[in-house]
Formats: sequence, C-alpha cells, structure tokens
Amino acid sequence: MPLLLGIDTGGTYTDAVLFEEGRGLVAHAKALTTRGDLAVGIGQALDAVLRQAGSSPEETARDIGLVSLSTTLATNALVEGQGGRAGLILIGFGERELGRAGLGEALGDAPYLTLDGGHDAAGQAAAPLDLAKLEAALPELQTEVSAFAVAGLFAVRNPSHEHAVKQLILERSGCPVTCSHELSSKLDGPRRALTSLLNARLIGLLHRLIGAAETLLHSQGIDAPLMVVRGDGALIGAEIAKQVPIETILSGPAASLVGARYLTGERDALVSDIGGTTSDIAVLSDGEPRLDERGAQVGGWRTMVEAVAMRTYGLGGDSEVHMTRAGLAGGIALGPRRLVPLSLFAQHHPDIVHRALDRQLAADRPGAQDGRFVASLPSPETERRGLSSSEEALFARILEGPCALDRLFQGPGRGATLDRLVARGLVQLAGLTPSDAAHVLGRQSAWDREAAEKGASLFARQRDARGLPLAPDAESLSQRIIETLVRRSAEVLLDSAFAEEGLAIADPAKDPLVQAALNRNGQLLAPKLGLTRPIIGLGAPAASYYPEVAALLDARPVIPPEAGVANAVGAVVSRVRVSRTATVAQPEEGRFRVHHDAAPRDFAVLGDAIAFAESVTRDAAGAAARASGAADPEVGVKRRDKTAVVEGKEIFIEARITATAVGRPQLAH
Repeated sequence: MPLLLGIDTGGTYTDAVLFEEGRGLVAHAKALTTRGDLAVGIGQALDAVLRQAGSSPEETARDIGLVSLSTTLATNALVEGQGGRAGLILIGFGERELGRAGLGEALGDAPYLTLDGGHDAAGQAAAPLDLAKLEAALPELQTEVSAFAVAGLFAVRNPSHEHAVKQLILERSGCPVTCSHELSSKLDGPRRALTSLLNARLIGLLHRLIGAAETLLHSQGIDAPLMVVRGDGALIGAEIAKQVPIETILSGPAASLVGARYLTGERDALVSDIGGTTSDIAVLSDGEPRLDERGAQVGGWRTMVEAVAMRTYGLGGDSEVHMTRAGLAGGIALGPRRLVPLSLFAQHHPDIVHRALDRQLAADRPGAQDGRFVASLPSPETERRGLSSSEEALFARILEGPCALDRLFQGPGRGATLDRLVARGLVQLAGLTPSDAAHVLGRQSAWDREAAEKGASLFARQRDARGLPLAPDAESLSQRIIETLVRRSAEVLLDSAFAEEGLAIADPAKDPLVQAALNRNGQLLAPKLGLTRPIIGLGAPAASYYPEVAALLDARPVIPPEAGVANAVGAVVSRVRVSRTATVAQPEEGRFRVHHDAAPRDFAVLGDAIAFAESVTRDAAGAAARASGAADPEVGVKRRDKTAVVEGKEIFIEARITATAVGRPQLAH
C-alpha cells in the first residue's frame, strides 16, 4: 500500500507522520514552525519523518501516494487579529451594514466601496450595477490592499453582479477576489460579507503555507496529490484551499478530532487540543464530532463556514503572560495573544537576548518592557500596503534586526503602532510564556532554560498595588504561571461543557459557585463539579498540564503517546466531502424558481424544478469533489421542504436541495 504523509503546521510546531492503511502509524516527527519561512519548519519535520521510516529517505519518498496538510495558522490569525489588508466592495448595501455582524470592526481602517446594484429575494435586479464607480476607484484601491472581498445584496439568489465585479477587479488589478456567494448559500448579507472579508485577509497566509509545502515536497522527490483539511474535518485540494482559506479555520482542531478518535478508540469524550496559541475544545459523541450549523466562531467572529462545533480560546503554551491589577496583590493572566517564548527566541538570537536581559536585571527598577523583544517577519511587498507613516518608520527600524523593546521605544504612543504591525503579521513579539515557566520548572527542556529563568526573574520584580514584587523568585513565579494555565484550562473546559448542556453561565471564571467548586476550600459548603466523560488531551503541551486539569475536574485523562501529532494523524485518515446547495422557491403561484450557482431558472411544475435542482447540485458536488482530488465520489441528495398551512391548506414555500459527494482521495500510486 502507498504511504500517506500527514503534515500539521501549527503556531509553534510542525508535525509530520507517515501512515499506511492496515498497518497504521509508521513514523512521526516534530519540528519548530518557522513563521518567517514556513518551508524551513516543514522541511525539518519532513526530513526527520523520512529518516525514521526504516528505509532510505529517497525510497520512502517515492512510496508516498498522498500528502494531507492541516493547519492552525488561519485560526490563529483570526484569534490574534492578524491577516493581510483586504478591501471590501458592497453591492446594494449601504454603509449602515458595516455596523452589523462585526463587519466594520473586521474591516478596520481598510478601504471599502459601496456600489448601486444587488438583487431582491426573488433574484431580480434591485438596481443596475454601477461598474463605472468601481472602475474609477480601482487604481487607488489596488495600491492599498492585497486582496478584495465582494458581497452583493441577495447574491445567493442571483450571483451575476458579484461575478461582474470580480471579473473587473481581476482584469484591472490582478488581486485575489472572494465573492460571498462562493462561501455560503445562506441569506444574511452582512455575515456573508464578513466571511468573504476574512477569507480575503487570509489568502496571502495560505498561499505562503501551501507554496512552502509544495516546494519542499518537490525537492524531496515526492510526486503525490496535496490535500488540505477543512474546518469540518474533510479534505479539499490545495489549489481550492488557496482560494477559500477561510474554510481551513479550525482545520487543525478538526483534524485533531479525527486523530483523537483513531488514536484513543474513545467514542464519547471531551477533546481539548492545546497548542501554542489556542485551546480548541469539542465534544466527541458516538465517535463523531458535531458540526456547528450556525457557522464557525473564531476570534469573536461568527462566520458562515461550516465546521466542527468547537470552542476556541486564546490559551496555549505560548500565551502572553500579563500582570493584572485586580486587588492589592495583583495576579497573572494569560493570552489571548501568542508570543515567541523567550527560551525559543534566545535559541535563535542568544547574544541579543542575554545581553538585554542581563542589562535589565542589573537596573535598579523594573521596566514596563523588560524581557520583551521584537523581530520582523518576511513578507511580500503587497502585504505592506496601506501602512501609515508612523508604521512605516517603526517597521523600517525593526527590519534592521531583532531588538529589545525598551531600546526600540523612544517615546509614548509607539506601543499602539507596534500592535498594528503585529496584527498585520509583519512583526512578531517575544516574551514570557507558560512554555518558559515549564522550562524554569524542568517540565520542558527543548530550548534555552537560562533565558527563561532571566525572563521570569524580571517579571517577578514587577510591582503590585502595594509596591511589593509579584513573586520572590523565578521558580515561584513560574509555578504561579503553570497553576494559572491549569486553572484557566479547567475553566474553559467547563465553559464548553456548560454550553453543550445549554446552561446559562456567562463566564465560569466569574461564577462564585464554580470557583468555590474548583477551590475546594469551603468551610460550610463543598460544591463539586465534574465531567461525565473523559478528557482527551492533545497537543505538544498536553502531557505537561492535562493530568492536573483532569484531576481538578474529577475526570479521567486520556493522553495518547502520539498526542503531539494527533492533528497530522487526523489529516491522513480524513476523506473528501463536498456539498452543493440549491433552493426552489415559489415567487408567485404556478411558477417555481431554482436558485443555484448560476442565474435563476423558472419552471411551471414543482417536480420539474426539484428534478433540475437535484441534477445541478448532484453534478456540481461530484465535479467539486473530483476537483478536490476524490476518486470515484459517491453522491447523495437530501431535500428539506418549508411549508405553511393557510386556511387548512398546506402551501409550498421553499425547498432546499443539498447534494453531498464523499470519496477517498486519489492516490499517486
């Protein structure tokens, strides 16, 4: 049997596994994700797993028949507010729509344009499309953004205006364009616009990732189809993933659920995948993850992307450590932003890091930027469009080389400018994280422990409201950080469990009964909280923290030996699955209109309209599955009718036809 290669590129690690059906896991390896050049981390993981396979790397490479890639990069980008700068073209919508679904917040200071046009609910043009306004604005717009999103009023009823705008932008600018009807067939224009905007912001990120993977595979002599895991756990072709990167949000977590089921054999469990940036939590019931029909919610955005019903929290091994000012003694908070751990940053820049840390430790007073560093990330010129003069000046300074933040800031107001560069994905920050605390305490040993100790010592010197140091030494502070991570992990697991049970508890961290149950120190009351299902802990840090998390929740921990590569395992055991939808409506008695990916089509008989809708969706789903690399996909069609009873008579309102094609990926051998 051909070997299957699974690669998972996360925020901190890149994992690779070799799998053979009937034999199972053949080899697995791990390397650091290199955000500046993703090809480096992918190449290191690939080299390692090929060497472990038992034969020569060249012979193993020739035996690989399929490559599957899962990634948390799109998820992390949305959680951290990162991505390219995308322009928004609204057709038939007014500026008031920017206040809905978080659209204006997601747009930020990026440019947008409103055009006359759009359609009504029946698919008829509401107004002529004003392409002249777009033609006049494009020369300036294309210099400010790296991609465009297009959303038209009732475009799911008739996508012709979105098609026309996309064609014009492609002809005049060459920038990537995302149309809202390409991502969802559901109504709710503002949320479709939001989804298309987020997709446009992610295009550059996924292009670089997939391009890096393709280059490495070619260099290793691997001639096999490349697939990418979607947010619902299914596979899509790499070229399609480049066009719709939004569909890869929750890709890594979705793959981890598939991997969790395979690696543990558990059919009912609470699955938590803790990475460097996020903790992703979902419920496994009867061996299957539940899909969220409302659309995936990541980083505060409710998208229209169908994905596993998963809750994502900005809590991971590389979460930024903050000092809180609550109460006199102060405290520690984590995330949601990811930092490069000091111990890891020092591996790459030892002289810069240790010289700065020693200088800061020798100072009489702690500084606000102690133990924090910044470095630029390689980026194409298109990703730098739209920078303000202050952003350009600061970015030029950072391009000179990695440096300590206390030497970068010469005056007030630079912190907000730096944050904007981080959000654009142009620079990265390094600082104290739970991973550093784990190095101080001896729980991890992969990176520079001395740098972690110095960073923890600096943070311990920060003063609380009483003017006292936060902790007496690096070890005490590190223990508090780990305890905070364990406690927060338990709280987010409870938050997910409460949500699944439909219990209205807004925030377990603020609920007195929940906190009393976790504290277990009541004198008169001893409330208890527990989980009825085991906790499957996945991710590289899981073994370090999740036995304590499970004990706090009176749950059975299940941490497979391959927990650190579960995403990559899930990537290779997934299948291609593609759905296409059409709607049959009755705009007037005796006329039935089919809305699908092309212009609407009318029929005089309902049965004819249904037959046509089933035919076009069946053909579209099968073609899309084959385009995504499926071999001989099987297509099933489901119909859901909406009716009403008027004066005792049932009246047809609408039918929704969904065709789903499922198939195994086509192998090279």
